[in-house]
Amino acid sequence: MTARSITLAGLLGCLVLGPAFALGLGDLTNQDASRGIKGALTEGVTSAVGRLGVPGGFLNNPKVKIPLPPALDQLATGMRLMGRGKDADELVVAMNRAAEQAVPEAKALMINAVKTMSVRDAKEILTGGDGSVTRFFKAKTAAPLASKFLPIVKKATDRVGLARKYNQFAGAGAKLGLVKGNAVNIETYVTQKALDGLYLEIGEEEHAIRKNPAAAGRAIVSRVFGALHQ
Repeated sequence: MTARSITLAGLLGCLVLGPAFALGLGDLTNQDASRGIKGALTEGVTSAVGRLGVPGGFLNNPKVKIPLPPALDQLATGMRLMGRGKDADELVVAMNRAAEQAVPEAKALMINAVKTMSVRDAKEILTGGDGSVTRFFKAKTAAPLASKFLPIVKKATDRVGLARKYNQFAGAGAKLGLVKGNAVNIETYVTQKALDGLYLEIGEEEHAIRKNPAAAGRAIVSRVFGALHQ
């Protein structure tokens, strides 16, 4: 169990008060559930942003490292064969650095989403199964975060010549229907990948607790999530 899971487990433990050994969902008051979930999610956001929003947060993490867009990957292979791999490598570094610079902008918006969540939201997260935290954040924050990330990413990738060339290539490809979705330009591609990485980190915190809450060292957490299966 990682340090991040222990922190999340401790906060989820606040969902239940009292010495009872066996607890059911009916024993949780709305106030307890809401307070505990909000505390857990706030810590989860802070932890995820803290890991990703630093130099190397994306670039040195294989789980979230942003690769070249598929439309550029084959071209990059040819460039390396011609001794121009440095250009492709420079773009990979720039994309990941852009994500690392953008992610800290997520913290305030995501924490605000937690503060304003309803009791119903809290209950749905508690009982919604693995992935309910990620679904909550995607629904509440994906669109506004994309707007915040995009100009930061654009500023970082504009400095790379290959990024500009890709945008020209992808723009022409989009008109022919060959390039679609977020791959139409580097900025939107990196923005989406940065969001994916952020939600992945938060989702992993949730998954670790749901899978093995007892390993966090707090019996109360095991009792709470055990109650979900009674």
